[in-house]
Amino acid sequence: MNPKVVTIGLGYIGLPTSALIANNEIPVLGVDISQHVVDTINAGKIHIVEPELDKAVASAVQKGFLTASTKAVGADTYLIVVPTPFKGDHQPDISYVQAATEGIIPLLKEGDLYIIESTSPVGTTEKMMSIIFSKRPELESKIYLAYCPERVLPGNVMYELVHNDRVIGGVNEASTQKALSFYSQFVKGELHATNARTAEMCKLTENASRDSQIAFANELSLICDKADINVWDLIRLANKHPRVNILQPGCGVGGHCIAVDPYFLTADFPMESRMIAQARETNNYKSFWCAEKVKSARLEFEIRNGRQPSIAIMGLAFKPNIDDLRESPAIHIAERVLQDSGDADMYIVEPNVHEHKVFKLTDYKVAIEKADIVVFLVAHNEFKDLTFNGRQIVLDFCGVSN
Repeated sequence: MNPKVVTIGLGYIGLPTSALIANNEIPVLGVDISQHVVDTINAGKIHIVEPELDKAVASAVQKGFLTASTKAVGADTYLIVVPTPFKGDHQPDISYVQAATEGIIPLLKEGDLYIIESTSPVGTTEKMMSIIFSKRPELESKIYLAYCPERVLPGNVMYELVHNDRVIGGVNEASTQKALSFYSQFVKGELHATNARTAEMCKLTENASRDSQIAFANELSLICDKADINVWDLIRLANKHPRVNILQPGCGVGGHCIAVDPYFLTADFPMESRMIAQARETNNYKSFWCAEKVKSARLEFEIRNGRQPSIAIMGLAFKPNIDDLRESPAIHIAERVLQDSGDADMYIVEPNVHEHKVFKLTDYKVAIEKADIVVFLVAHNEFKDLTFNGRQIVLDFCGVSN
């Protein structure tokens, strides 16, 4: 069947979104540059770890409402769900969004709906509109353009895509209403209408806010380490106050949202975003601090025992119980520790990933049995009931044992 929706990008958001739409019996063509991804999806399987996604994709493919290709075709609605990485010194790179947009320009027709979901600097939707109309001037005022950021939590994406509220902003009122009508077909959460620039800013604001709150918790952990106070107990007690809700510290901040989106603001508004910039520095520093703590523990062990310790690095993902390694501070910590480990035995553990192109992965039970120093970086469920032999040094940077 001919697709009604074309989704450009079949990653952690694009594929679940495509599967959700398709399971509402709306024909979807998902487009990705990777032939492997395309072949995997067309076989009814998935290339990422996300609960319930495998069932959703298998069902949509089996019923014929979801197909994948490396090339877009004509449709009524186009969703741009591609990465927005950095270039240079944390300058946002919208070249993928632009390339995806330019790829569908020849396919656009009167009445079509174009939506960007990729996290983008303020003004990106209007910039893409200018590019479209510069190449297809006859479509001006005859197609609809909007921005609608995702706001889902990895590990619960399939539920939150349906039930979370969405902020939807068009380049004009007609575009906003057209996009609202589109999302109302499969979203049960409330749809909040605004303009494109506000919707773009909303996504950046949400994640900069989270980053700043985590930075406060991470800063507390640094202070408590010097003051010989258990930060987990401190936060638990402070949160007994009816108007205090401190988040949990960790080994830094990762993922393609919270660790990235604040830079979209600091790049465009450097003088106005100084607190946001400081929060980013604090959270980046925390991973460096964790790595130095591991190195210090290794040296102390060597001096005390006359041999190098074996070290288990527990977790590489950017948050618990997922396989997503994007911008993960645990990766940077593992790399720093490895660079300075000499001939020490290192056991790298990530139970949600089968293999890694850089690290040789070890089963977590084997690592725990062999390690002299156990370093918890991610609070995966598998780690919460582990026991130790009493001689092991445990460095818990994520609260798995608290």
